[in-house]
Amino acid sequence: MSTTNGISAIPAQGRNDKIDFSSDQEIRWCPGCGDYSILKQVQTLLEQSGKKKEDVVFISGIGCSSRFPYYLDTYGLHGIHGRAPAIVSGLRSVRPELSVWMITGDGDALSIGGNHIIHLLRRNVDVNVLLFNNEIYGLTKGQYSPTSPEGAVTRSTPMGSTDHPFNPLALVKGADGTFIARSMDRDPKHMREVLARADAHRGTSLVEIYQNCNVFNDGAFEVFTEKANKPGHTLFVEHGKPLTFANGTKGICIKEMKPRIIDIGPDFSPNDCWIHDERDNFKASILVRLFDDPRFEGAMPRPFGVFYVNDRPTHEEKLQAQVKKAKEVKGPGDLDALLKGEHTWTIGSIDQLRHRRRTLAARRSFPEWKATFPWQRAWEEMCAPSHVEH
Repeated sequence: MSTTNGISAIPAQGRNDKIDFSSDQEIRWCPGCGDYSILKQVQTLLEQSGKKKEDVVFISGIGCSSRFPYYLDTYGLHGIHGRAPAIVSGLRSVRPELSVWMITGDGDALSIGGNHIIHLLRRNVDVNVLLFNNEIYGLTKGQYSPTSPEGAVTRSTPMGSTDHPFNPLALVKGADGTFIARSMDRDPKHMREVLARADAHRGTSLVEIYQNCNVFNDGAFEVFTEKANKPGHTLFVEHGKPLTFANGTKGICIKEMKPRIIDIGPDFSPNDCWIHDERDNFKASILVRLFDDPRFEGAMPRPFGVFYVNDRPTHEEKLQAQVKKAKEVKGPGDLDALLKGEHTWTIGSIDQLRHRRRTLAARRSFPEWKATFPWQRAWEEMCAPSHVEH
């Protein structure tokens, strides 16, 4: 199996290049949108994976990215704003054999869907989540989003945003995500390799993809994507390799529990650098925090690649184990018996209700009885003639 940038490439064995996952729908993204690049890499990955179309499902929320299911010839569902994780969880609970992908954006996932996605992550539902981050609301024509940087001038923040932005992967790490990665639309080869790793992972795989919105936020990630700036501002992490950047002239080391930039040369070698271990929980927490604003001098480079991988049981595995145990103990399910429950009783016949009404009528002549039982009025109202069938 060949590797590029330390990420396992797709094996030749099991490929099925004859399957075309492209749909017959007209693609309605703006010309030049970064979504085209992501769609192409996902289609290519699926074509080479050997999967059958009927075994793949794409579920999305709302936003430009969420039109994704229309453009793939698989099962799919274009859901409602922020609720794709709920649909995914339900589907995986009953059809665990399917390959499920969730397409979302920075607004859909981190604003109205923020509560949903953190629970998807902590439950470790087996799904591939592609979070398209363009730092803007594109479908609604250019409002600032939860990832827009402070000072961003948009249609809803004409004087600049005062909000501090989300660091999406730090949020994922805080929710105990089991596969955390980042890529970009302008590096399709790297993106496809990261997506292949995500698809192979058992559990919630979340890949943040920097995606350029060339209409409402053009050039938001130029410092990380353009050749002139890319080497000095990007850090491609590879398992078992030192963290170096700027064409190998700089590196990252950990000193006094903090990451530091060092110059590779007479004083420091790559051996002095932090060695990336994607299974190291502590270092992953530091890595996702390398999120400095590149506009400021001395900013840390932005990392790309697979940050963290952890193997723990999925939500479906634990759920299916409970279902199996319940069947062993109680036998096959009976929906009618379940709805009836184990604690039921009969209120009584109409004759019994009439008898109670006559008894209450007789007791009305004893005021002291009413005073002793203050709930008498409510009971009388319940058993009044209008409530009893004649």
